[in-house]
Amino acid sequence: MTGWDGRLRLGDTVAVVAPAGPVPGDRLDAGVAVLRSWGLRVRCSAGVRERHPEFGYLAGTDTRRARDFQDAWLDPDVVAVVAARGGYGCQRMLDLIDWQALKSAPPKLFVGSSDTTALHDAIGVHLGLPTLFAPMPATTHFDRRAAEHLRATLFEPDSVRELGAPGARTLVPGSARGSLAGGNLSLLAAGVGTPESRPADGAIALLEDVDEDVYRIDRMLTHLLRAGWFDGVRGLALGSWTSCGPAGEVRSLMLDRLGPLGVPMVWDLGFGHHAGALTVPLGVPAELDADAARLVVGGPSLAA
Repeated sequence: MTGWDGRLRLGDTVAVVAPAGPVPGDRLDAGVAVLRSWGLRVRCSAGVRERHPEFGYLAGTDTRRARDFQDAWLDPDVVAVVAARGGYGCQRMLDLIDWQALKSAPPKLFVGSSDTTALHDAIGVHLGLPTLFAPMPATTHFDRRAAEHLRATLFEPDSVRELGAPGARTLVPGSARGSLAGGNLSLLAAGVGTPESRPADGAIALLEDVDEDVYRIDRMLTHLLRAGWFDGVRGLALGSWTSCGPAGEVRSLMLDRLGPLGVPMVWDLGFGHHAGALTVPLGVPAELDADAARLVVGGPSLAA
């Protein structure tokens, strides 16, 4: 496995870690069973079932979570590190990871979404590697469709280069090419000013969130705009906004805040916090065809 150009094979070993919130044991068991059904060897980190002794919203202490992630990355048998779930906590452990040691290790793939947006950015900045923004195995969104799309992305990436969804629609027409960046809006806004913040300059930005009021989404978008995070962005691919208020109001907000950027923008491309969520690579080239409401990883020449 050598980053995005590689692919997983039967018998490969993946490590499941808990870098953020506590992991429900029953969902973890079910998700691990799915990964094993794909022919993978699965190693769960030592602290994957732990809970912080004081702050119950964290899966173990910051030191434990950082050590588990680092140990998994440095394990020569492991080709991919998979986050069990999100929640909150990834930012707390970033300064406890020896990124120089990880940089000296053979490259591997990171899989996760939601709060792990902080890890996607950190891996991109410190290691220069692509990652997969994907539904995680110990969550309610890891249903059959979501799991199958992740499996295909891991084992047969050429088969899932064109991404779209039945509800996808054009908000701003046009097409754009660039590297894929972004992830969960809350984490992107919270990361501004940190060493791992990865602005959207020259990129197609992915944005999604869950359980946020419209005014809070407005505030985060406005903060990113004022901080210059969107400067030089080439396109905008919007995912799900589950439990974020009326969809029409969120769409109107996106046009109000992001429309003036004048770049192609697509609504509801099928990734995020919802059933059947798609896996989307970050840190790889892609083309956004807003007129057709689709995203092609690698561009049309690689989608054939």
